[in-house]
Amino acid sequence: MYSEIQRERADIGGLMARPEYREWNPELIKPKKLLNPVKASRSHQELHRELLMNHKRGLGVDSKPELQRVLEHRRRNQLIKKKKEELEAKRLQCPFEQELLRRQQRLNQLEKPPEKEEEHAPEFIKVRENLRRIATLGSEERAL
Repeated sequence: MYSEIQRERADIGGLMARPEYREWNPELIKPKKLLNPVKASRSHQELHRELLMNHKRGLGVDSKPELQRVLEHRRRNQLIKKKKEELEAKRLQCPFEQELLRRQQRLNQLEKPPEKEEEHAPEFIKVRENLRRIATLGSEERAL
C-alpha cells in the first residue's frame, strides 16, 4: 500500500514542470536560493532562540503578572489624561476665553448658593415657609 502511494506521488511529480536549465545545458551555473537577510541576521537568530527556550519552559510572550499589567494600564491612562489637560490649558490661554470662563464661573456661583441652602434645610422649615406664604396670600386677598 505504501509503495502504491509512492508511485502515485512519483507520477504526480512527473507532471510538474521542471526548470529548463537542468536539461538545457549542463555547463551553465545553476542558481542558488537566496538567503533571507532577516533570518540570517544575528539578532533575529538570538530572538528566535530565546522564544524557543521560553516556549520550552512554558513561559508565554506576555507573561507579566496581572498587577503589573494593571499598573502599566493606569500609568498609560494617566499620561493620556495629562496630555489632554495640557492641550486644553493651551487652548484656554487666549485672554478672551479666560475672561469668558471667569464670568461663567461667577454666574454659576451666584445661582447655586440659594439652591444649596434650600436643599440642605430640614423639611419642617420648608413646610413652615410654605404655610407662611399661604397665610400672607390669604390675608392679602381678604384685604382686597
